[in-house]
Amino acid sequence: MSPLGKSKSLSDLIAARFAFDPPSGAQADAGPAYPTHHLQLAHRSHRQFKSTPVSDATLQLLFSCAMSAPSKSDLQQTSIIHLESPASRAFIATNIPSMPWISTAPVFLLFCGDSRRARRVCEMRGTDFGHDPLDAFLNAASDTAMVLQNFIIAAEAKGLGCCPVSAVREITSSLADFTNLPSGVFPLAGLCLGYADDAPAVSVRLPLAATIHKDSYNDSALETIITDYDRRRGLVNGYKIQRHVDAFGMAEDYGWSTDKARQISRTDRLAFTQHVKKHGFDM
Repeated sequence: MSPLGKSKSLSDLIAARFAFDPPSGAQADAGPAYPTHHLQLAHRSHRQFKSTPVSDATLQLLFSCAMSAPSKSDLQQTSIIHLESPASRAFIATNIPSMPWISTAPVFLLFCGDSRRARRVCEMRGTDFGHDPLDAFLNAASDTAMVLQNFIIAAEAKGLGCCPVSAVREITSSLADFTNLPSGVFPLAGLCLGYADDAPAVSVRLPLAATIHKDSYNDSALETIITDYDRRRGLVNGYKIQRHVDAFGMAEDYGWSTDKARQISRTDRLAFTQHVKKHGFDM
């Protein structure tokens, strides 16, 4: 059960997620939350896990639920690699040392975009793979993202906790070598899975006014929205450490927008781009 409690109403859950009181846009449906809505609104990433193993039967159920996600043109361009052996777990934990929860999670999965299977089907049936490389990459990536989200929802419905790990793309080449990823297959994200042993706060999201548009895109009020969001989020998810102090110094008022502006000011993960261009997606 989520720390928010299954008895919480939709209004309560939305208020917690967006730090509104009363919750904006929730007045029209303030009844009890259905189980799926509760899981989605109460979602949080877990980084501490109990030693309790996850059974093979449960994993098979979660894999089945995950692969029931929508798929572009029914091409089904996702593969999941279960890094199970001690050598596999040691490799991923050693190569991403900044995330110690990788080594303590009972299960670690690698979600991969997989264009290779479609290319092999073309070879088997005597046709050419003619998709534009950029579109082919996006198709496989979006398929895999939906499979990953389906897996997380299914896992939380079984009382498990998850933590996605995008840092696998920082070690793309060595990871691809270790897991024998052929051309056309690329790592999108890792996932720590287990029975959670922590209760982190819900991460306050941007208000819907910033992310939902009617008829046409309009961000004319973004500066005001972000300033207010920084203030509200800081009351729940304040930052204890400032990023890149060596370059930007210490900020007196450090919120989400300052943190993210500093984070994306630096080029990152070029090795991932170079890898996919060399291995099946010559964009």
